[in-house]
Amino acid sequence: MTAAGGVGERFAVAQAVADAVLYEGYVLYPYRASARKNQIRWQFGVLVPPAVAEQLAERSSMRTEMLIDPGAEPTLSVRLRFLQVQRRTDHLVSDVNTAPWDEATARDVDLDPITVRVMRDPIVHDIVVGGGSSEEDLRDDEGTVRGRRTRRWSALAGRVAITVAPAAGGSDLLKLTVAVENTSPWSEPGIRREEALLHSFVSLHTLLHVADGAFVSLLDPDEPDASVVATCHNDGTFPVLVGELGSRDVVLSSPIILYDHPEIAPESSGDFCDATEIDEILALRVLTLTDEERDEARATDARAAEIIERCDELDPVGWSQLHGTIRALRPVVDPADADDVVPWWDPGADDSVDPWTDSVTVDGVLVAAGTRVRLHPTHRADAHDLFYEGRVAVVKGVFSDVDGGRQLAVALEDDPVAMELDWQGRYLYFGPDEVEVVT
Repeated sequence: MTAAGGVGERFAVAQAVADAVLYEGYVLYPYRASARKNQIRWQFGVLVPPAVAEQLAERSSMRTEMLIDPGAEPTLSVRLRFLQVQRRTDHLVSDVNTAPWDEATARDVDLDPITVRVMRDPIVHDIVVGGGSSEEDLRDDEGTVRGRRTRRWSALAGRVAITVAPAAGGSDLLKLTVAVENTSPWSEPGIRREEALLHSFVSLHTLLHVADGAFVSLLDPDEPDASVVATCHNDGTFPVLVGELGSRDVVLSSPIILYDHPEIAPESSGDFCDATEIDEILALRVLTLTDEERDEARATDARAAEIIERCDELDPVGWSQLHGTIRALRPVVDPADADDVVPWWDPGADDSVDPWTDSVTVDGVLVAAGTRVRLHPTHRADAHDLFYEGRVAVVKGVFSDVDGGRQLAVALEDDPVAMELDWQGRYLYFGPDEVEVVT
């Protein structure tokens, strides 16, 4: 295997997005090894050895399927990017602040470029990542050696199988399949997840680039391609287009759901390892850490130490950028035409809408404010809905949403703070098909 020549720059944007997910859960706020949320780490894209996959309820393989609109001589480049976990052990004398910790190192595996054509048999590449160890001195603030730090990492073995087949329905498109699996023979009965991670591909991402061709969006395909897109099956990963809006030559297949052409917010000053949360909130939380908590975070990991220092050094300009940014502006409505515009978000501006008097029919019964209903949540929009099953509530209003549907605003009949919530206008919302009328 060699580096995919000429596509490094094309992969740069995809890799920046991948890294935001790659380190998700590496070390979570409050960035200390002792924090309970840091006892179970790396939740996305973990491929464990097949012998322990069922035991640990983890997968050992993932599968990406995409459609390619080929040119005359399309060429495909594939890069795998993942973390390799290494165990850090400190042997101390005294006077050095450290914490036991499993670190991780980012690894790239670039496959030889292949000509995209229909294949009778898949092209298979074996992946071998070596194991090893390293040692370093631990010194106090005066530079005196106070101990030794040892890092050990285990060898990883895997396999990538690439297949190209004609797309369904007589389309001119080609279906690309990239299947990645952990083939490490390692196994140990009753093993803990922390041990298995040392033999796993962690937070695995697949980056794809096609020259003289274009990928088809699985999220927003052109109408003629929609039925063919429906035949793509992705297991454990979610491929999206990456790069400038409109470009279709690079795909990032990530273990979390993204949208086409994702990008890192330019206001973000660095990685927090909490990629699914908001930078401003996390930075403010860091400022609340005590000196002892900060010392432990610094001793936990170099990335945690970097987060602490970066938040401490944020200036007023940096804070204002995190607080809010205008991405685009829209034309202001001419006051002369204002009477013709009805804001969808303001029921008071539209005389035809009044949630406090509107009604909807449920099982032949007219339901409006004041109607008693029994809740049967089925849409599962919120895990808390499970606790409302069978509870009796009073309808407070009937609302119309932006999609043309109806929503019932309700208050639980036996809620001791119902009056306070009613005064604040805070209700629970359910569809008409999620309630039965209490007569």
